[in-house]
Order: sequence, then C-alpha cells, then structure tokens
Amino acid sequence: MFRSIRHGLFAALAGFTVLICVCYTGLALVIAYVTEDMLVDRLLQRESDAMTAHFRLHGEVKSPSDELIRVYASVEALPPIVREQVAAGRERAEISTDTGQHYHLRTLDLSAAGGPRRLYLLADVRPLLVVSKLIQDVGGVLIALALGLVGLALLLAYFLSRRLVSPLQVLAREVRSLSPQGSVAFSARHRRDEIGYLADRLGTTFADLHAALNREHAFTRDVSHELRTPLTVMNNILGQAESGTLRGEDVAQLRAGLDEIGGTVDVLFALARAEHIAAETFDLRGCIEQSLLRLVEQGAWGDDGLALELPDRLEVRGNRHLTLLLINNCVGNALFHGGAGSRLRVSFVDGVLGLSNTVDPSRTAAMQGFLHGQHLLRRIAKAMCWDITFHAGATAYRVEIVPLC
Repeated sequence: MFRSIRHGLFAALAGFTVLICVCYTGLALVIAYVTEDMLVDRLLQRESDAMTAHFRLHGEVKSPSDELIRVYASVEALPPIVREQVAAGRERAEISTDTGQHYHLRTLDLSAAGGPRRLYLLADVRPLLVVSKLIQDVGGVLIALALGLVGLALLLAYFLSRRLVSPLQVLAREVRSLSPQGSVAFSARHRRDEIGYLADRLGTTFADLHAALNREHAFTRDVSHELRTPLTVMNNILGQAESGTLRGEDVAQLRAGLDEIGGTVDVLFALARAEHIAAETFDLRGCIEQSLLRLVEQGAWGDDGLALELPDRLEVRGNRHLTLLLINNCVGNALFHGGAGSRLRVSFVDGVLGLSNTVDPSRTAAMQGFLHGQHLLRRIAKAMCWDITFHAGATAYRVEIVPLC
C-alpha cells in the first residue's frame, strides 16, 4: 500500500507511460516486419505473373528478372531445409536458416500441353531485410533513445503527480495542524475547483464545530460562575431562617434571587442557541418599553423614577430575543443594586444607548458587586456584534451600549 496519494498517482502515471511505450514499440516492430514481408511477397507475385505471361506467349520458362530470385523445376533441386517445407505440403513459406539465409518460397503452376508444370520460386531476401539490419546497426542508439524518452516521461509523471496532489497534501497538513482554539482558514478555499469546494466545506464544518465546542465550554463555565452567587445568597438566607422566621426583606431577596436565576438560565440557553438565531432590523425603543412596562406593572418603579430620552423610533440590527434579554438584565441589575427608590434614566445620544441608575450607599451590604452578571451581558452583546461598557460609581451606575444601526 502506498504511503500517500502522490506515490500512488506517480506509480499509476509511470506504469501507464511504460505500458504505452512498450505497446507502441511492439506495434512499430510488427508493422515494420509485416511491411517487409509484404514487399518481398509483392516481388515474388510480380515475378510469378511475368513468368506466367511469358510462358503463355513463348511456351518456355524465362529466367527471373530479379537476381535474388531463382527458379527450381523439381523438389530435389531445392535446398534441404526448403524441401522439408514442400514435403509438408506448403506452397508458400518463409524460412530462416542457421547459416544466415532467409528464404521466401512460392509455388508456380503453369498450364502446358503435356499437363500442368510446377515450378518453385525461391528468393534469398537477406539484402532486403532492412529491419533486422537497422536493428543491428542502430539498435543501441534506438534503445538508448527509447530509455531516454521513458526516463523523460517518468520525470514528467513525477512532476505531474507532485503538482496535481500538492493542493491535497497542503490541505491534509493544514487539517492535521488544526488546534481546537486555532482559526480555521484553509489556503485552498479560493480555488475554483473541487479542491477549493472541499476546503471551503471543511473550513465551514470545522468552524461550526469549534463554535459549538466553545459555546458548550462557555455554557458550562457560565452555569458554574453565574448561578453560584445567587444560590449562595439564597442558601445564606435559608440558613438564617432555621433560627427564626423569614423577614419580608429576606423573602424579597429570595424572590429576586429566583428571578435572577431564571433570567440567567434564559440568557445561557439563548447564547447556546446563538448560531440558530438570525439577525434582523427591529425597533429598540419597543424592547426598552416592553422591559420597563413589565417592571412598572410589578410596582418596582413609579412613574417619577423613570426618565426616557429616546427618539420615537430607534431601528437597530440584531436579534430581538437577545436584545430583550440584554435590556431585562440591565434593568434588573439597576433595580437590584439601586433598590426600589432608585431613579433610572435611559437615553440615546450619538449612537450610544445609556442606562444610568442611582445607587443608595446604605445598601452596600445587600449588593453582590457590580461585576456579577457583566460577563453574560458582554457575551450577549458580542453575539450581536454590539459593544457594551460598564461604569460603576459610589452613587450611580451606568451601562453604555453601542448597537448596530
């Protein structure tokens, strides 16, 4: 078995080349010998016709006009090796001898008054055997030339095999050197042939596989990181409840923790399915109003605690579901960290969506830290190619989002 496709292709091309050379050489020799035999046969036929015509006109056998041809009136006069062929019943024969003679025999029957008369035309055609003479004189040169041509053909087959298989070998090396975290960019993807199509499809498949693995890794990491904090707070509250009843503030914090866990799970599953969520153009103001309306209906904020500075219609490009999750989490964080008495201001200036809420410094004991949840929000924005930044202060917290307009 060949170690690579290049070796197999070279062996196939080389074998085909040698086979063609051998076949054409054999065919050329066969044609040369057949042509030589046909020439001698035509000479004997011509001499036979001339002798027959002369015998009809003059009643006598004329001497052959070609000095290579001799006429024998009886079998006994023929050379012994030729007599054996005649005795075997052959009327035409080609006979080679060990002494160098090469005979062509033809039987000629003449119609005479006393009955048919048989003559034997025998030609020693050694001087006409040009093929054998040519092989003897220039056979070495012909063999050397043939070997040179075969070598040239093999060299050409070698370079052809390298040139034809080289793109596949490069593609194989690039596939072999791929790493799970590396970029997928095959050099042959721009070719306009089957190799280019294969490289493009392989690149797409590997990129999708790497993206799926990264999402799975991110999902596992985020589940461990994002859910740990609210679960810890809830466990602490439940631990305190063992020594007494829960206060209204503790119940509200438990409810907020459950809401945060539910929102985090929604975000994680949305990000895990990000490749199946298409981008579209939609009204961002509608998503903001939907999120704020839900909190107002729950009594989280009053009308005096909200300030909207948005255009009547704010079209952006992204995913409506992910955007709603992003706004819900930002507003939920503002409510959680700022408290029920905080004020929220939502504005859109120079292509930047700003969400700013006041922070009560006295609630620091109930806060989990501004860094909690930021990783998920950045992942949501990155999934839609948006930018998001966070600015935390002692009395205010601001989130700036730059959507694609």
